[in-house]
Amino acid sequence: MGLFDKIKNMFHKKDDVVEEQIIETEVKEDISEVKEKKVEKKTQEPKNNNVKVYEKGLTKSRQGFVSKLADLTNRYKKVTDEYFDELEEILIMADIGVNTVMEFIDRLRDRVRTEKLDDPEMLKEIIVDELFIIYVNDSVLTSKLTFNDNGPTAILFVGVNGVGKTTTIGKIGYQLKNDGKKVLLVAADTFRAGATAQLKEWSEKIDVGFYGKEEGADPASVVFDGLVKAKEEDYDVVLIDTAGRLQNKVNLMKELEKMNKVIDAQIDGGATETLLVIDATTGQNGISQAKAFKEITNITGIVLTKLDGTAKGGIVLAIKETVGIPVKYIGLGEAKEDLQVFDIEKYIYGLFKDLM
Repeated sequence: MGLFDKIKNMFHKKDDVVEEQIIETEVKEDISEVKEKKVEKKTQEPKNNNVKVYEKGLTKSRQGFVSKLADLTNRYKKVTDEYFDELEEILIMADIGVNTVMEFIDRLRDRVRTEKLDDPEMLKEIIVDELFIIYVNDSVLTSKLTFNDNGPTAILFVGVNGVGKTTTIGKIGYQLKNDGKKVLLVAADTFRAGATAQLKEWSEKIDVGFYGKEEGADPASVVFDGLVKAKEEDYDVVLIDTAGRLQNKVNLMKELEKMNKVIDAQIDGGATETLLVIDATTGQNGISQAKAFKEITNITGIVLTKLDGTAKGGIVLAIKETVGIPVKYIGLGEAKEDLQVFDIEKYIYGLFKDLM
């Protein structure tokens, strides 16, 4: 059974309550077989509700991408060079990225030639498989956050202004609190007007701890005092907002280095995660931001916000292929519950649901 059928069957089960799984995926050298392995059992919950968030959140991408793919399949009776040319254009318009698309098309041509396929209808399954493989790309993926066993866990959030960084911190704080963790929000973005007040408002909204100082205060000193508070009051997780002045990369790099030194001195192992928040609606500009931030600090994961607001949902694939950093969360709506831990299978299903 191919990945296409596995995903289709998985999301058409009649059971209302199923066990959520975290899947580690390995792609073999011939990239023709995908082996799925269960690595952790989580609390039972209605999986269908979670899937529906993906379905709804990817509606624009599905309508803009899959509808064109379906139309292409209907217009061609045989797989031709013209078919591949149009498919290439559709994928590029979905913001998957030119280099990624070119490699994808070459791989697809090879499979068509090797497996002697000429019916576009038969390519739908292969397209889903190959796009999945683009994301996996010989690596074991995890969207899980890493937590510190020795004291509070510190998670840094970076990203340019306007991408939804502070809101993302609030939503993740809300989820962690619901998981039973004691959460502290630390307002170390002391340069943007209103940033501290906005984060404090989120802390009150989700009923978690907060630490901040006046605007213009030294960010590293805010982090230091926030971590002292976290240790004294036994907080489990500290979510740290940072400035997003990417236009001055040297100063931002020094600022982040200083913060990390403070965290290293206060917590064994330092920050367990540095999450880069990107606005999906900015398309290729978001990928440029990922490249730039990767140059100045160690990014461990991507949070892709506003994915529901773009028809170019292929940016998920482009980010992984371009910068090699896993997407850990995606924003699929305005509600607190609409920030979802990224799941490649639910993403593929949400994107290709109308083809299945």
